[in-house]
Amino acid sequence: MINGVCLKNAIISGANNISRNRSKIDDLNIFPVPDGDTGTNMSMTINSAVSMLKELDSADVATVSRKTASAMLRGARGNSGVILSLIFRGFSLGLNGKDMADGADLVDALGKGVEAAYKAVMKPTEGTILTVARMAYEAGSSLILTEKDPVAVWETMVKAANDALELTPELLPVLKKANVVDAGGKGLCTIFEGMLSVFRDGKIVDYVPDDEEKKKAADDYFRSAAAQFDGDITYTYCTEFIVGRDPDVYTDTEELRDFLRTIGDCVVVVDDEEIIKVHVHTENPGNALQAGLGFGQLLTVKVENMKEQHRKASEAEAKAKEAEEEKLSAVEPTEEIGFVAVAAGKGLTELFCDCGCSHVVSGGQSMNPSTDDIVSAVLATPAKIVVVLPNNKNILMAAEQAVPLVSDREVVVLPTKTIPQGLSALLAYDPDLEVSVALDVMRESFKGVQTGLVTFAARDSEFGSHKIRENDIIALENGKLTITEKDIVKAAVKVTKSLVSKDSSFITVISGEGVTQEQSDKVVETLTSKYGKDMEITYINGGQPVYYFIISVE
Repeated sequence: MINGVCLKNAIISGANNISRNRSKIDDLNIFPVPDGDTGTNMSMTINSAVSMLKELDSADVATVSRKTASAMLRGARGNSGVILSLIFRGFSLGLNGKDMADGADLVDALGKGVEAAYKAVMKPTEGTILTVARMAYEAGSSLILTEKDPVAVWETMVKAANDALELTPELLPVLKKANVVDAGGKGLCTIFEGMLSVFRDGKIVDYVPDDEEKKKAADDYFRSAAAQFDGDITYTYCTEFIVGRDPDVYTDTEELRDFLRTIGDCVVVVDDEEIIKVHVHTENPGNALQAGLGFGQLLTVKVENMKEQHRKASEAEAKAKEAEEEKLSAVEPTEEIGFVAVAAGKGLTELFCDCGCSHVVSGGQSMNPSTDDIVSAVLATPAKIVVVLPNNKNILMAAEQAVPLVSDREVVVLPTKTIPQGLSALLAYDPDLEVSVALDVMRESFKGVQTGLVTFAARDSEFGSHKIRENDIIALENGKLTITEKDIVKAAVKVTKSLVSKDSSFITVISGEGVTQEQSDKVVETLTSKYGKDMEITYINGGQPVYYFIISVE
């Protein structure tokens, strides 16, 4: 039998296992657009329960599963995270009222989770995490007719989950073409395997940083060694580089260290048989690099203006302090209706607020907010009916999970999947209409909105006739990748032309973070020249990350 402590440790073990494999699971994502990757979202979702579990001294399986489900529901991020939280919600329902669990209880719990997950997805697709969970449950259901030992049952379900994972490319052609398995299914298998380690061997999988975290830790360590010198900024440029050692050069690096001290300060030189890593503050980065070339080839180079960094850091610190002081707190619902939107970028945040939103949850592509983030914004909105605009398909499920978590006001989630859809819905709100009618008008308003997105490829990929290399400029029409380019202006113009039809009346160009005014002006000028006589063209400096341009055509 599985007791509460065993289940608690198993969940912690599962969380550790996916944390240490997070980036490998992220890499299975085949769509090249930067996104809130599956491994990261699932890891953050299950880890939202870990700190609570570690503080739980002794409890039955019912309590452990209930508290885990509650924490994961609130911490769910992205569609994969929401589905994972629903699977564990099944454990809460299946183990309700139980002190301990046998194999039949575990199967029943997983079955309830599978049922909830399938119901939550509007159009369930086989070849995904849903298939992996379902086939694991079905294997367990067959086994408990003759075997109720929880370890044997869980082993069987883990094996079935992995077998199902290997089938996912056969069920989804896009996976087969990319020669990968489903990322969400892999994440679930990874968690289940971590749990099996406790059920079978009593061993919690150790938390070990994955490759990305190791790299970051190494960089942080190196920077911390240099940071001890960073009191006053005497020199302008922080210069870092790595030299691949020339095997024929055996010069002592102390010579390099001594030279760097003559042209700057904060000198750190770390070396081994293969590389030399250097950090120095100097007014002459070129001299430092030239000295490094005496030991081999430069592998990486980074030169940063510390005075500019210091200015930006001071601004960021001030903003962070301001945000800390403005933390959301719940308020009484006094008004009839209010609005909450999800968006990123100063310009877009201000725009949504100007259009009537009480709060804008920071998030979007690659930054999926949790269900709890959305709940907090809803509770901070002084309205009896709070309308939530997710503005991203990977945030929609997290927003919908917020609905049952709020009891003192009604939460309505409009399924807006892009920023233009969200803006269109908000602008369509008419306070003179009855609320139900006004909401229907809002729902209709964004159905005809065409959205173009210009971004960069996050990974090498191939879609149809498109061979894509990491960092290529790509454009999407209503979520479908259609254009690859070398220039963001050309990409923005091309995708707009594809979206415009004879019925189009409005074009809105929203520029993002890092886009110059010259580039924005060029896009607007080109579109005005072509469509200005027949359509109204509006420009907004949105400041959003990820997307160079967001184009709306209505």
